This record gives sequence, structure tokens and C-alpha cells, in this order.
Amino acid sequence: MTAHVRPSSPRQPEQPVRQENLRTLNLELVFRHIVSAARPISRTELATATGLTRPTITRIAEELLAGKLITETGLSHNGRAGRPRVGLTLSEKGPAGLGLDIRADGLAACVVDLTGTVRHMAFDPAAYPGQDASDVVAHLARMARVAIDAIVAEDLTVVTATLAVPGPVQAGIVQSAPELGWRNVDAQALLRGAIQPLDLPITVDNEANLAALGELYASDNTLDSFVYVSGGLGIGAGIVLDGQLMRGARGWSGELGHVSVYPDGDACPCGSRGCLEAYASLQTILGDEPAPAGTTPDAAVTGRAEAGHPATIAALDTAGTALGIALADMVNILDIDTVLLGGSFSLLASWLTANARAEIDRRVLTAAWAPITVRPALLGPDAAVIGAALTSIDQIRQHPTTWLARQPAHPDYATP
Repeated sequence: MTAHVRPSSPRQPEQPVRQENLRTLNLELVFRHIVSAARPISRTELATATGLTRPTITRIAEELLAGKLITETGLSHNGRAGRPRVGLTLSEKGPAGLGLDIRADGLAACVVDLTGTVRHMAFDPAAYPGQDASDVVAHLARMARVAIDAIVAEDLTVVTATLAVPGPVQAGIVQSAPELGWRNVDAQALLRGAIQPLDLPITVDNEANLAALGELYASDNTLDSFVYVSGGLGIGAGIVLDGQLMRGARGWSGELGHVSVYPDGDACPCGSRGCLEAYASLQTILGDEPAPAGTTPDAAVTGRAEAGHPATIAALDTAGTALGIALADMVNILDIDTVLLGGSFSLLASWLTANARAEIDRRVLTAAWAPITVRPALLGPDAAVIGAALTSIDQIRQHPTTWLARQPAHPDYATP
């Protein structure tokens, strides 16, 4: 069968490679090799890998060292005889990413450095459902300031803040987050105003997407196709295929919580009926018996389940079955072999997994000869806030010149 390819636009006349473009391309080429190296890499190895001359590599390395993007780590053996060489690796000083998260059990703030190491993590079990959006964001802004102050002493500079929210986002506006009572909330503008006078770029994204990216980074890209299911205020999914996050045509993919598992079933806060959230959200599992004062919803559910509370066990069984039905449809469509249970679901996996896997095995066409893995997410409830911080710092990993442009100018290093 012949594949149909969309016609390309008329080819544009080739433009000459300008000196400034060549400088950027060479620097980013060298930096990518340092980022992806499994161990500190020497200047000689970089010259061999990139095809650039040793003097050019030296000048680029000096630029990256001065910009605190890389550091020298002593001696690096390349596996061959001869004198060991000085290795280059990512710096633990310089640029850092800030992640902020609104989740079922409170608010979280996280800072990671360029190596992906968590340098600051704070959690506040704020009781925010029903609060005005501006109050919630103001609380987050205070946590952001504390986080920024904490890492300044470690010679780190936050370059971007990324906010994770439980709902679809477009251009910084949270289109709908029923569990928060938010609709068309410009969270980006609210956070920018609350965090002033700090001149900090701010992005807003769906928490399941960010958590999926966090898991992808944490796996060192060895796990390249999976569905991350985030359970908490709502239920969302981050879908990663071949190492790339699937966002959909408008960036709203992954609303697993509003997949209908029982078309004529219970009412959902979204206005539809039979949605997965109507059977598997934390609020549904808690039922008519709310979490005790001072106890988070997921802690309350976990405590009751561990104590063998009959109503809670029954609710978890129902939630696991509904989750399996929704996931089976997703697996049949996407041909994904791994499901990660994240957010509050990572804490409840012991009670959810068996029923979910049973439905997947029963409903997925290929399950008999290609089993589906269902397991807790590696980063647990912190996946979204870590993913948000890593997303911020990944911009520097991809385009280091955006950071270096803020540093003192260095000699030309473009000539290969």
C-alpha cells in the first residue's frame, strides 16, 4: 500500500550560514555530546565525535565553563593506554529549573539543577479546594520565593518556572479543572503577577504530561513508550511514544478521567455520565466519609485500606476495574506495553493493580501474547513537580545559548 504524504511547501532558497549561526550550531553540538555522555568526556573525545578542531573545542569548552554549564571533573580514562585526560560534565551550579504543582494532597515546589538532581523540595498540605484561584496561586508564589532563596546560596539561578495543573491548558490558561472549580483561569498571568518583582519566565502545563516527562527523564530514556496515569484531584494520562510526549492537535490529549467506562453510569463533575473519574477519583473512593481534619485524601484512603475498611476496599476494587476498562481501550488504540500508576494512584497501586490488570488482560486484543506491564511510577506523587522542574531546565539543555546570552561575551569559537 502506498503511503500518502502531505505535499511540502515550495522549497525556500538556501541561505548562507552566517557566522553567528555557525557559532550557535557548533556550541550546541558540543554541548549535546556532553549532555548525552554516560561519563565525563574529554576535549579530545569531543573533537573526534564532532569533527571540530581541538582549538575550537577548547574555546567552546571555555565558554561553557565560564557560563557554569559544565565543569571539569578531574581525570577521564577513555579505555585506551596513555595519560588520562580531564573530563567535562554537566555543572551542578548555574541554571536551575523550578517546578510547582497543585495536587490532591497539597501544593509542591521543586528545584532541579542542570544534571537533573533535585536540589530543593517543599510540600505544603494546603486545603485549597474551593479557594479562589488567585489565593491558590499566591500560596504557590510564596513557595516559589522560598525555593529560589534557598538555592541562591548554592550558586544556582532559576531560569524558568513551570506550573503543573490538573486540567487542559492552552497558552497559560487552564481551560477546565472541575476539581479545583477553575474554568478559563489565566494561571500564567496570575502566577506572573504573584511572583513579582522576580522577572521569571513562567509556563503552565497539564500535570499528567509533566509527570510523564518526569518519568521519561528519570528512566534515562530506557522506557520510551508508556502511559502515565495520574490519580488525584482528577485522572489524567500522559502518553509517551518513542520517547516523545503526545500532546494532540491542541495540546489537550490524555483526558483519561473523562473516558466513558459505563455510558449510562454515574454523573461526573464534567457534566457527562459514566466517566472514569466518577468511579476512580479520590473523592469517589473516600465516599461520604471525608478525610479527617489534618489528613490528606490519599493518606485517608491508604489508612482505611490498610485497616481493611470494607467500604474503602470495595471502592478501590470498583476503581481498579473502571481504570482497567479505560486503559484497555487506550492500549488497544496505541499499542503501548507499559502503564505507570502515578500521583495518588502510586500510593494505592497495591489495591488497584490486580483489577486493572484483569480488565486489561481480558479486553486487550494482544494481551495473550504481549503482556501489559502495570506498575507504580518511579517518582511517585512527586512526578509532576519534578517533571515541571526538569522541563524548565531541559530548555537550557536543548538551547544553551539562551543562558549564555546572559553571560559576559567570549571570543569567537565558530571556526572549525
